[in-house]
Amino acid sequence: MTAQNSRPADHAGLMDAVYRRQRHIYDLTRKYYLFGRDRLIRELSLQSGERLVEVGCGTARNLIKIARRYPEAQLIGLDASNEMLKTAKESIDHAGLSGRIKLVHGYAENLSPSLFQESQPFDRAIFSYSLSMIPDWQAALRAAGASLSEKGRIHVVDFGDLTGLGQLGAKGLRAWLGLFHVEPRVAILHGLEAGGGSVGKGQLWVSAARYAFLWTADRTSALQFRTG
Repeated sequence: MTAQNSRPADHAGLMDAVYRRQRHIYDLTRKYYLFGRDRLIRELSLQSGERLVEVGCGTARNLIKIARRYPEAQLIGLDASNEMLKTAKESIDHAGLSGRIKLVHGYAENLSPSLFQESQPFDRAIFSYSLSMIPDWQAALRAAGASLSEKGRIHVVDFGDLTGLGQLGAKGLRAWLGLFHVEPRVAILHGLEAGGGSVGKGQLWVSAARYAFLWTADRTSALQFRTG
């Protein structure tokens, strides 16, 4: 694994502290409230030889599912937590996919092919409930866009604004998520909706109760996305 970080090391330490023990039960518990991940995977429609990077890959749960669904794709996972990457490597090895999935330690804001000792841009970049944990999520989106090929696409699934849960429900969930340093990036959803539901060549899906959203767009949309 390679580490190239511009953010203070204390964020990586924070993520390690949060997931040092949670990583062992992460996939078992998160399936009950991280909705939309499998929809994202189904809609990828990866072609043979296409290269995908997951930013904030965690336990590699998504990468393993993608590898099985798209056996000809080339996959890379990036995460700021070495503790999560330990579990990711164990899971990938157990699945017999160590030759198909490459893992790298680093920050989303530094994303580029060179971070992985590669020169070719990626065809896809995905963020699955990771933007809500990345302090400078706008920089992360721009870095992802800059790392894509001209025809590359970005895929984001994350928490929505939770308004459909009611004031008390939303407040309670936000407080609970805050224990894990998770903050729904409502500015993304609101910005997309203010633009008519899409930005550039993109598509937006919002779940029931506005609990989650799924955004798919071209690289230009990721590079030019702004809020406010």
